[in-house]
Amino acid sequence: MKWDKACTTVLVGKKASIDGSVMVARNDDTFLPIAPQRVIMRPAVTGRHEELASTQNGFKAPLPENGYRYQATPNVDVAGEGIYDESGFNEKNVAMSATESVYANEKVLAYDPLIPDGMAEDTMQTMVLPFIDSAKDGVHYLGDLVAKYGSPEGNGVIFADQDDIWYMEIVTGHHWVASRIPDDAYVVAANQVGQEQIDFDDPDNFMWSDGIREFVSEHHLNPDKTGWNFRHIFGTDTEKDRHYNTPRVWFAQRYLNPEIKQEPESSDLPFICHANRLISLEDVEYIESSHYNETLFDPLGHGSDEDKTRYRAISLNRTQQSHILQIRTNVPAAISAVMWISIGIPAYTPYLPFYANATDTDPSFANTSMTYNVKDAYWMYRTVSMLTESHYSHFIQADTDYLKECREELRRLIETIDQQAQTLSGEALTAYLTEQNHEVVNQMRDKTMTFIGQLVTDGLGMSKLTFNMDVNL
Repeated sequence: MKWDKACTTVLVGKKASIDGSVMVARNDDTFLPIAPQRVIMRPAVTGRHEELASTQNGFKAPLPENGYRYQATPNVDVAGEGIYDESGFNEKNVAMSATESVYANEKVLAYDPLIPDGMAEDTMQTMVLPFIDSAKDGVHYLGDLVAKYGSPEGNGVIFADQDDIWYMEIVTGHHWVASRIPDDAYVVAANQVGQEQIDFDDPDNFMWSDGIREFVSEHHLNPDKTGWNFRHIFGTDTEKDRHYNTPRVWFAQRYLNPEIKQEPESSDLPFICHANRLISLEDVEYIESSHYNETLFDPLGHGSDEDKTRYRAISLNRTQQSHILQIRTNVPAAISAVMWISIGIPAYTPYLPFYANATDTDPSFANTSMTYNVKDAYWMYRTVSMLTESHYSHFIQADTDYLKECREELRRLIETIDQQAQTLSGEALTAYLTEQNHEVVNQMRDKTMTFIGQLVTDGLGMSKLTFNMDVNL
């Protein structure tokens, strides 16, 4: 089962960001409005002798004996829905987010079909993140696994470290290409092959599967008279793309480059972009939480019924979590990696910071229940989402104010934690950051439960089952 067919990815190079951070982000979307997830730390391992087995497609492979500690955001129902570790940092400050579903055309799949029991998204993060030391190493490592086991689906995979962002698109059973994102650029990807011209004379900025050029030449797959455009050769350009995929890219590019006029159904939206300003964490949050805000296409806006349902939005009720993996360059490496995560619907719920240099997460994130329990972060934040959207016109301003207050409070918390953390090192630092991750969760829980109480109280006053007796009767 392909679980995440609907994600949206945002990548920001360190010279494109306002504070020199590397930022990579993705919404983890599913087919269902409810698919409970956890946020956990998987411990480092040594001397292990285990096999990883998928519950989804029969894939099996031995795991290396030794592996790094890493963050993960797996499903609660692993047996039924698969592992899907999905997103996080390992202890070497290497970020991985997997995956952005992408789709190849029938011509290339005819000659290199997908491998049904190959390594899919459900096991990919577990098979790769604990064993890599850099972003580029991640591409090499995953490429070797694809060559060995094959792929049953198309996947866009993000790797990042303090120096580089690499975006890798696996499109057929064995073929893939990866691009290093320029430091001064940003990228938005939305379920469609995105990479364009590949320079096979520049291995510092491009990587590819063995034999891919020969494969394309032998089967006459390049439609262009000149150049080697990966999107044109391997990608799709369909009516579904123009309504499901490209409008999301258009909206994000419109937000970061409003001076450039483009159409939401354009097949020529660029892969590598340069914003007209420096990009902040809040900009990335806005994109990942957006739904064509302030356009006719907003499902919650004022357009016609036809316009409001014309395009698929970025933030959905089936977004199970949204994450921004930030690697900061203005603080020591031991505290630089932070996973910002919204475990509700990001249109309505805040992104909480989790320092990667930690050993566990708060039980409200780590021990999510399959059924409703407001003590669990997943269910608490989805309660905020449901209540806000149920009375959208009445509650959206209150929710906007709540999110603004959360962002302000969390920025202050991070600054305070950073200052204290720089007086510590080693195990004492890790213990302190672990404790502070818990404290952030606690503060946001108190704030959020107060907000839920406000929404419930105000909502009760809007009941239609009310009647005011005329005092003169």
